[in-house]
Amino acid sequence: MDIQLIEGQFSGAEALDLLTAMIHVKIRFHENKISRQSSEQDIKSRERRIKQLQKDLFEIRAFISKKGGDVTLKSVVAIQ
Repeated sequence: MDIQLIEGQFSGAEALDLLTAMIHVKIRFHENKISRQSSEQDIKSRERRIKQLQKDLFEIRAFISKKGGDVTLKSVVAIQ
């Protein structure tokens, strides 16, 4: 089953707002799991994922800023 979350053309600011919100939700998910985890390995794995998401967001900001104009976004969640 696939869920189409995002599909369309957005201004750079709208695209950045949307992507920032989605990434922040995912970061908060990992932060909440860290506060409840007892396994050091799980915590370290989630911390690495948070850092990667933060890096991705930085790169997204740079790309959208450099590109200028509208941005096309597509996001599908595949549930298997």
